[in-house]
Formats: sequence, structure tokens, C-alpha cells
Amino acid sequence: QSQTIDIPDELKQGLRKFRLARREGIAAFIAKVNKRELVIEEDTRLENISRDLEELIEELPESSPRFVVMAWIHEHSDGRKSYPLILINWTPSGSETGLMTLHASAFNLFQNLVVIAANRTVHQSIEIRDGEEGLTFDAIDALCT
Repeated sequence: QSQTIDIPDELKQGLRKFRLARREGIAAFIAKVNKRELVIEEDTRLENISRDLEELIEELPESSPRFVVMAWIHEHSDGRKSYPLILINWTPSGSETGLMTLHASAFNLFQNLVVIAANRTVHQSIEIRDGEEGLTFDAIDALCT
């Protein structure tokens, strides 16, 4: 069975390095479908994202889908901290139809790649269609409870 979208080794290695990195704050690994090459490729990485997620929102295009893997910090009511992986499927409503179709067909492939590369499951995934209004600290943190 052939895949429509390929995953280069560089992306696998990049995800592995992202997951294994030691960090103090919230971080994000952003990937996109390259429509011309039919591959998923790394777009950018962000470290020490503020809790208002402003830096992340600025990096995400208003009219093009992205896959975002977040290394999240969740503080439990008893003071414990956990570090779940959150997968955000950024699918703004103004995206080009052809690219959205490729992106949607690659979502499960990318999710499985994250699980393999990170050697752990994704805690939760969320689809954001309504832009920055849907991407808030409270929305992401609620996934972890």
C-alpha cells in the first residue's frame, strides 16, 4: 500500500530530538505538508512559549493547515506536574481545499509518527478550526485533566 504523503528521515529525527530535549517551559514542533513535494516537513520549533500562547499563534498561518506537537506542562491540583504531548491539528477555515485534503489525509500518518518518534503516546489531540480564538491555554490545559 502506498502513501500519498511521505515522511522524510529528517522529520523523524527532528521529532525525536524535540521529544528528548530537556526544557523548562512549553515548547512546540510545527510541521506542514509540502504540496509540491508531497512530504511532511518541519516548519519551525518554539521553546519557552508563554502561557498565553501568543508566540505560537503568531507562527501559525491564518490560511494554511499545520500539525503542532506541544510539549505541555500541566500542574495538577495537588501540586504535581505532568508533561503530556498534545497534538494540535491546525485547520483554519480559509485554507485552500486541495491542501486541506492532503493535510487531512496525512493526519493519522503524522500522529503515528509522533508516537513512534517520541516513543510514547500522544496524550490528546485537538482540532482548531476557528483560529486563535480556539487556541487558548485553558482549552489545551483542559485536555490534560
